[in-house]
Amino acid sequence: MAGTLNFVAGVSLRGVTKRFGDVTAVENLSLEVNEGEFAVLVGPSGCGKTTALRLIAGLEELTAGEITIGGRVVNDVPPKDRDIAMVFQSYALYPHMNVFENMSFGLRIRLLRSFWWRMSHPKEAAKRRERIESLVRKTARLLGLEDLLRRRPRQLSGGERQRVALGRAIVREPQVFLMDEPLSNLDAKLRVQMRSELMRLHRQLGITTVYVTHDQVEAMTMGDRIAVLKGGVLQQYATPDVLYRQPANAFVGSFIGTPPMNQLEAEVRDGVALVAGAELPVPDGARSLASVLVGIRPEAFRPQGPGVQLKPKVDVVEPLGATKTVYLRLGESDLTASLRADVPTPEGAELPLWILPEDVHFFDPGTGDAIR
Repeated sequence: MAGTLNFVAGVSLRGVTKRFGDVTAVENLSLEVNEGEFAVLVGPSGCGKTTALRLIAGLEELTAGEITIGGRVVNDVPPKDRDIAMVFQSYALYPHMNVFENMSFGLRIRLLRSFWWRMSHPKEAAKRRERIESLVRKTARLLGLEDLLRRRPRQLSGGERQRVALGRAIVREPQVFLMDEPLSNLDAKLRVQMRSELMRLHRQLGITTVYVTHDQVEAMTMGDRIAVLKGGVLQQYATPDVLYRQPANAFVGSFIGTPPMNQLEAEVRDGVALVAGAELPVPDGARSLASVLVGIRPEAFRPQGPGVQLKPKVDVVEPLGATKTVYLRLGESDLTASLRADVPTPEGAELPLWILPEDVHFFDPGTGDAIR
């Protein structure tokens, strides 16, 4: 399949808004997905990510804004004419059709047209049937489905059904793939396997992809760029590394990363933030504030210096093999630390931890915006 595509399109959203009555699902959303890019829309339930995807697909009508695919404005273009292929959360396979028939169904509808056309153009119809079979078999080889083409969906595992749904999209050779939480019905091990398969496919095919998920680990491992949404509003659109190291606000800081970022409100005095007796130097933009929100990632804590020392008490320990997650109490605040398994963490005891000032994030407690 690699190299068979004639055109790969970028996707552009400019000021896209969608309202359902008094409810605004997506508000003034603007982002660019470059040609061949794997872009991920991520956020909690109800943040507008699936609505945004359905707007790109044409399954929902815009309230305001503009969507272009390959430079063409598609606001009023019906879904079938947008040259996109969609993979849903449910596999949406026809139970009475085998794998070959499911994968080829869309192509047969598009290429073979009506019964009367086939009767009037028998040679052209035969050529198109050969092309359909060739595309389906190439895609089946790509997805490891060659031996399953005569099976029906009920005879397949969850992972095999998901590959069939992907195959049905791939054979259409679209300009853009739209994927709405396609791995959410799989168990944990299979999700990891299918993530790697999807990325391998993307490298081979190079088709622009917009992928929706609520799982930030999935987003971080798959996306070239990630759009983080909250309440229908775009919070940040950046590479995984930028989202992790330079979150635009406290929401992005806490949403991206596992376990989530610790966030503590601290008083600012004489250019430092006071956290349980420890002093953390604040950036210039925070010196005029009375308080700041201090963000510390669990993996930034170290069992020994250098750095600023904190002295929380161990509450609960979760062993994870080579590492462990330690839940702590620091005054009236909760902390989470990710430490090596060999670090002593007796429950109820004080556990000195060090943090480097450059690993600390600061946010405005009023707006939530990052302070650089």
